[in-house]
Amino acid sequence: MAALPATAACAAAPAAAGILNYAAIHACLLRGDRRLSLPILTLLLLAHFRFLAAAAGAHFSPSVSRLASRLRLSPSMAAVTLLALGNGAPDAFASAAALRGAGGLPRAGLAAILSAGAFVSAFVVGAVALIAAPFAVPPASFARDVFFYLVAASALFCVYLSAEIFLWQAVGLVLFYVFFVGLVFYMDLGAAGKVVSSAELEMGRAAVDLPVSVDHGKQRTATIWTVLTKVTRVWDWPVTFLLKLTIPSTLPSEWNRFYVCANICLCPLILLYSFSSFIPLDSRIVFLFPQIRFPLWSVVLLVSFCLALSHFRLEKETPERENIASTLISFVMSVFWISTMAGELLNCLAAVGVIMDLPPAILGMTVLAWGNSIGDLVADVALAKNGQPTFAIAGCFAGPMFNMLVGLGTALVMQTARVYPKAFVLEFHVGIVVAFVFLLLSLMGTLFVVTWARFRVPRFWGYCLMGLYVLFTIVSIAIASSSG
Repeated sequence: MAALPATAACAAAPAAAGILNYAAIHACLLRGDRRLSLPILTLLLLAHFRFLAAAAGAHFSPSVSRLASRLRLSPSMAAVTLLALGNGAPDAFASAAALRGAGGLPRAGLAAILSAGAFVSAFVVGAVALIAAPFAVPPASFARDVFFYLVAASALFCVYLSAEIFLWQAVGLVLFYVFFVGLVFYMDLGAAGKVVSSAELEMGRAAVDLPVSVDHGKQRTATIWTVLTKVTRVWDWPVTFLLKLTIPSTLPSEWNRFYVCANICLCPLILLYSFSSFIPLDSRIVFLFPQIRFPLWSVVLLVSFCLALSHFRLEKETPERENIASTLISFVMSVFWISTMAGELLNCLAAVGVIMDLPPAILGMTVLAWGNSIGDLVADVALAKNGQPTFAIAGCFAGPMFNMLVGLGTALVMQTARVYPKAFVLEFHVGIVVAFVFLLLSLMGTLFVVTWARFRVPRFWGYCLMGLYVLFTIVSIAIASSSG
């Protein structure tokens, strides 16, 4: 097909799916020139990756660990609550928002959830194993998490093969996760010594904050490395600055009056933006003057700015102890940035794929299938690097299970409720069956290998899981290509 003229391609560019419109950048700003678009979009990809890594490593991981410590949660309990909510809630809300209209549950939605589950249970678990293995896992907690995920996936597979789902079955999916969380809570009652300790948190924080050092005995041969380190710090500065402006610090030793005031001013506005699919930013509300309706965002900005100004004038002393409210806000804002930047990363990757004329099947089974998993990958790898692989491995099962049972389950409840008392018909596709099979294989393999290794995660299994995911991707692309 002949290429469209630059002006026509610009007019045909789709609307932005996130903060930036990458298709419009290529078609309009850069006049459709691949020689300019590909390098610039590649730089944007690197920036998104760096932003994700910084948000997860320097903010999300410490805030999750500190919340778990303050709430006295075991790693498994923190994984099924904090990690699952942090990584899965944005996807669950997105599914619910997308299904508020009159449309049905698309086949791609179920495929994306299953592909994401296969990605996390194979690739992410493999990455955690390669980073931290060999490490021990609590036998009861590990077996419980994998077994419940295995049962949930098997039950959903059976429902899918029946080609229909009733309301009671959809509600059962959501209640199954509630039962799972209750069981985790019951098993963790009185489990002393399993809570993340303050010493571990400080070690993890130190691992994040340590600067790159250069061996002074080899300064002559390390000149290039020193220059690269300085360039990296210059690259990191705007990312670090923006994150500090919008994510409160969790440590009193890092208290800064300017950043605290910026947090008070900007965080409410960012949270309002994150709920813009439910509450439009430009919603008109009455404020101060009964006859005048102001945009909602302007009222929130004015109130938060006044609070920030009051804090700047009144609060001048460093707090003596850690504030759990700041830790909670840090957790929420970290989740926002990870979710937002993961979306930007996926949109940018999709634009690069379109520019390079990659087949839609490859894009669908790679870039789009990773949409629900990038946050899990970044968060769990950051936890593993910070010396908490047990926490990370628990999150690798709790997060995808939350997406499947709560995210997909809620969407199915909405659809089955519309056709009640009839069943909601599920469209059959062999690609979804393949996703189910590979998901079950990865779960059964992990359960068998780790149990066989006396509940230690071996490094070789990380390579095996990554190979399994590569095989799954190849098979899925082949099926998608052959079926059109």
